[in-house]
Amino acid sequence: MVARRYRGCDHGRLLELLHVHAAGLAREVNVSGFSRQLDSAVIAVFALVLLRGIVLAATPLSFDEAYYWLWSKHLAAGYLDHPPLIAFLIRSGTIIFGDTSTGVRFVPWLLSGIASWAVWRAAIVMTKSPQAGITAALLFNVMPMIAVESGVATPDAPEICAAAFLLLFLAEIAQTRRGHWWIAAGVAAGFALLAKYTAFFLGAGILLWLAVVPEQRHWFRSAWPYAGALIALVMFSPVILWNAQHGWISFAMQFGRTGAGVFTLRYLGEFLGGQLLLATPFIAILAAAGIMFAFRTVAMSDLRLPACMIVPAAMYFLWHSLHDRVQGNWPSFLYPAIAVSAAAVYVSAAPHAAGILRISKPLAVPVAAVFVGVIYAQAVFGAVPHVRDPVSRLLAYGMGDVVTNIEALRVREHAAAIVTTNYALTAWLSFYLPGHPPVIQLNERSRYLNEAPPDPQLFLAPMIYVSQVRNEQTRYLESRFAEVEPLGHVTRTRNGATIDEYAIYRVEGAGNDVLSFAAHIP
Repeated sequence: MVARRYRGCDHGRLLELLHVHAAGLAREVNVSGFSRQLDSAVIAVFALVLLRGIVLAATPLSFDEAYYWLWSKHLAAGYLDHPPLIAFLIRSGTIIFGDTSTGVRFVPWLLSGIASWAVWRAAIVMTKSPQAGITAALLFNVMPMIAVESGVATPDAPEICAAAFLLLFLAEIAQTRRGHWWIAAGVAAGFALLAKYTAFFLGAGILLWLAVVPEQRHWFRSAWPYAGALIALVMFSPVILWNAQHGWISFAMQFGRTGAGVFTLRYLGEFLGGQLLLATPFIAILAAAGIMFAFRTVAMSDLRLPACMIVPAAMYFLWHSLHDRVQGNWPSFLYPAIAVSAAAVYVSAAPHAAGILRISKPLAVPVAAVFVGVIYAQAVFGAVPHVRDPVSRLLAYGMGDVVTNIEALRVREHAAAIVTTNYALTAWLSFYLPGHPPVIQLNERSRYLNEAPPDPQLFLAPMIYVSQVRNEQTRYLESRFAEVEPLGHVTRTRNGATIDEYAIYRVEGAGNDVLSFAAHIP
C-alpha cells in the first residue's frame, strides 16, 4: 500500500518519505501509549480514594476518633491536645450522616481526595510534566501513611490536605513570581495551624526555601509573604486566645515534648523503620533521591521546594527520636512533598540510572499497593486471625459485646453513670454504649474543659467503673469511693482472638476529691 502510494519516486526519496512516515507513526504510538498510561493512573487514583472510603465506612472507630467525636459535641477554639479544626469537620459530617463511622469520617475522607488533586497539580506546576502530576497523585494515595491517615478522623487528615495546598501555592509563587499567591499560601498555612501544631514546621520550611534558593530571596523584600503570614496568624489567633484563657495548657502539653527524655538510640530504629514502612521502601528511595538531586542537579532544581518543606520537620523528628518515641503519624503532613519528590524522580529516571533507582521505579507502586491491601484486608476482615494485631486493638472491634454487657450491669445495679480513668475507654463507651448514659473520666479533667462539669447528683447514686484489666486501679477507687465491689471481667474479641479484657466494678459513696485534673493515677 505504501509502495503504491509512492510509486514513481526515486529510491532515495522513497526512503526519506518512509522514514518520515515511520517517525510519525512512532509518535502517534507513543502519544497513544502515554495517554493510556495517564488514563490508567487516573483510574487508579480514583479507585484508591473510593476504596479508602469503603474501608472507612466498613470499619469501627479508633479510640482517638471517638475522642475527637466527643470534641465535636462541645465545639470550641481549642482543646488540650490539638487545635479545633477536626472537631468542626466531624460535626459537619455527623450532621449529614449521624453518629456513625461514615458521619465521623466523611469530611476527612473527602479532604483526602481534594488533597490528591493538590498534589497532582503541584507536581505539574513544578515539573511541567502531566505524567509527573498523575504519578505524584498515585504515589501519594498508594503510600500506607496516606491510605490510612488521610481518611480517618484525626487532626492529621486536614493537616495533610492543607500541606498539599500550601505546597501547590508555593509552587505557583516559584513559577509565576506573582505575589498574590502568598495570600493563598497564608490561608493554607492558617488551616494547617488550625489542624495541628506541627504545621509550624511548614513555616520553617518556607523560610528555609526562601533562604537557600537564590531566585526566591527577593521575597524577603516584598510585602506579600508578610501579608500571607499575617493571614495565617489571624486564622490561628482564636487558638492563642483559648490557650491564654486556659493557662496555656495546650501549648504547654505539646511544646513541652521538645525537651523530653535523655539521649538514647532506643527509638531511632523504630522511627526510621516505621517511616520506611509507611512510605514503603521503594517510594522512600525515590523521594530521598529527589531531595538529593534537588541541590545537585540543575534539571531537578524545582524540587528544592518540596525538599525544603521536608527537611526542618525531618531533622526535628530525627533529633526527637534520639530522646523519646516519635509516633508514626507525626510526619504525615510531609507526605505531599514526599510524593512530589518521588514522582519527579520516577518520571525522569532513565533505564540506565543507578541500580537502586532502576529497581525502585517498577516496584514502587505494586509493592506499596500490596502493603495497603494487607492493611485494608486486616482492618475489614481480620485476615490474620487469632493474632492480637495492632489494627484490631486500635479499632473498636468487639466493643459491641463489651458495651452490651456493661449496659446490662448498669441497669441491674441501678447505676447512674459509667466512670473510667482512661480517655480512650471514655471515648469508646460514650460512642458505642446503647442509650448513651453519662460516661465520666474521673482523672485528666483538663481534657474536658469545654464541657459543663458532671452533674453532682450523679455521684450520689451507684456507678459502674470500667478499666482495662492490665491497668486496674483498685487502690485508686478505694481512695475515692466508700464502696468498691468487683462485678467481673468482659473480654473484647475478634475472630476468636482476645484483643483486650476489662474489669468492671460497682462503686458508691464518692469523696470530694473524686474528680482530678491530674493525668497520673497512683
